[in-house]
Amino acid sequence: MKERKYFGTDGVRGLVGTPPINPEFAMKLGWAAGRVLSQSGTKKVIIGKDTRISGYMLETALEAGLIAAGIDVVLLGPMPTPAVAYLAQTFRAEAGIVISASHNPYYDNGIKFFNGQGLKLDDAVELQIEAMLDEQMTCVASDKLGKASRLVSADGRYIEFCKSQFPQGLSLEGLKIVVDCANGATYHIAPSVMRELGAEIITHACEPNGVNINHECGATHVDTLKRKVLEFKADVGIAYDGDGDRVMMVDHNGRVFDGDDLVYIIACQAAEDDMLGGGVVGTVMSNMGLENALKAKGIEFARSKVGDRYVMELLQQKGWKIGGESSGHVLNLDLISTGDGIISSLQVLAAMVAQNRTLQDLGAGFTKYPMKMINVRYTAGTDPTKAPEVLSAVAEVELALGDKGRVLLRKSGTEPVVRVMVEAEQEKIVIDSAQKIAAVVESMSKQTD
Repeated sequence: MKERKYFGTDGVRGLVGTPPINPEFAMKLGWAAGRVLSQSGTKKVIIGKDTRISGYMLETALEAGLIAAGIDVVLLGPMPTPAVAYLAQTFRAEAGIVISASHNPYYDNGIKFFNGQGLKLDDAVELQIEAMLDEQMTCVASDKLGKASRLVSADGRYIEFCKSQFPQGLSLEGLKIVVDCANGATYHIAPSVMRELGAEIITHACEPNGVNINHECGATHVDTLKRKVLEFKADVGIAYDGDGDRVMMVDHNGRVFDGDDLVYIIACQAAEDDMLGGGVVGTVMSNMGLENALKAKGIEFARSKVGDRYVMELLQQKGWKIGGESSGHVLNLDLISTGDGIISSLQVLAAMVAQNRTLQDLGAGFTKYPMKMINVRYTAGTDPTKAPEVLSAVAEVELALGDKGRVLLRKSGTEPVVRVMVEAEQEKIVIDSAQKIAAVVESMSKQTD
């Protein structure tokens, strides 16, 4: 299959003002996508964005390109990524476009697409759009131009959808929750959802100004959230990332619950309610304690490559519904087609209410194994992970660990380092084993210098 030039695993992304994240490219991309998508269906596309200041510029440019291709555009304003996926379906749009760089700082931005079913575009469609980018931009006849409108009720629709995913007959009444929206796209959604379900809400980082998105707040920076939970004696804290597709939670003692913890709680509750429908998918980086805790409850576990699209692929292959990454991307395909921070946090809150237990209690069946990661630099163009000496050292450690631990050796996709990761029940064994393998990897790397 042909390599994609612009589209990465999650759309087009980069530094604002430099290609491809500039007005010229965004307009051409809107036009190219419009040309490809206008070949069938409703000829309607919806656009949502996070709260970055550059969103205005990119939205306007995309809108111009789409209209030139004869596509009607519906502007949603600031909207979480999963809300765009959901509204693309309910609106019967050809596509939903999200302008966001997720958990990155404000000076980055990105453009990603969902199809009319709320799923990421197929590789084949992305390649068609890329091929169209090489064509000369033209305009359809004046009477065929698209129109633009704004959907004022978008946030209300999505709030109602989120509430409908919370079990009937349960309420959040009596719970005090700190909600950190990362000054991002959930700022006007998540607090309303929780309040309308009966919770007492203390907000943090819900005042976006265009440049404070993800700045020392949200799912990637939970220190302030921890402090606030303790200060206000809250029952639980919830942090989303800039575009609302990831979530982290904090219990009443200030302990952080990452994606692994939340997947465990959601899966256990689903199994309890007889709604699990198969097993759970994690990634190669998911903690081994998660795998063992699920197995102890008779729940199957499978691992995919790192990345929510790979978790999704494996879930679809197996016909399962629940999966996620330790970074806080949690999928429940029964409820929504993509990772959704608000929906995932509501599932955890529903488990707390249904069982009348704290977050701490719900996570008690899962103990994380100690993990040690060592990065070893190597000469580009070589592969020390294939060296017999390295393979022998790994085999030796694996034999010693038996089924009480695991070794993961992988080359980084972004820099010339080999990641040596060891997990086991005892911390000393973990550290010693990781150092032992790393030393052999390092000696092999030097030999190839």
